[in-house]
Amino acid sequence: MVLGTSGGEPEARDTLAGRAKGGLLFMGGFVIVLFVVELINILMLHRLNVTFGLRPRSPDGIFDIFTFPLLHANLAHLLSNALPLIIFGFLAFLSGIRVFLTALALSWLGSGLAVWLIGAGGITVGSSGLVFGLFAFLLVRGFFNRSWWQILLSVVLFMAYGGILFGVIPTVAGFVSWQAHLGGAIGGVAAAVLLRVRGPGRGP
Repeated sequence: MVLGTSGGEPEARDTLAGRAKGGLLFMGGFVIVLFVVELINILMLHRLNVTFGLRPRSPDGIFDIFTFPLLHANLAHLLSNALPLIIFGFLAFLSGIRVFLTALALSWLGSGLAVWLIGAGGITVGSSGLVFGLFAFLLVRGFFNRSWWQILLSVVLFMAYGGILFGVIPTVAGFVSWQAHLGGAIGGVAAAVLLRVRGPGRGP
């Protein structure tokens, strides 16, 4: 059965609206979880960081790859990550939950592996690796998909947030984990390659 233009457009709009609603709910819920964890962490004098923070090259520390983005050094650290995490996660979610979860998972894994393999020592916590991963995914996916809409979005995002990319440079990053940033960004690019659309480019 072939649908006319008038029949297809409302369905497309409904799908995009559903994705937008789902993205806001998911990212809003995820950030709320981060704040709840941080509140518990504060009450425990940040002992959770010692137990579940990521320790480079520690045999048992490799399991902390799955927990360290949920923890933060302090409330200010979490606040600095919360807004870009919501924005980038929401924009990635517009392409569908499969695309979003793949980008998030590879950003999470890339960030954690980079810290575990080449981290300078100490304990690393924070969701900034996820921020960098989702940001990198949004920046490059349009070029792999040959989507002018996605390329335009990447240009706008670069103009607004491009300065954070200096966070992957060791001499610039300072006390923050450039390894987490770099690994997350690599994971985001890997997700864009893996999820590239074969054939004509698509919208969000």
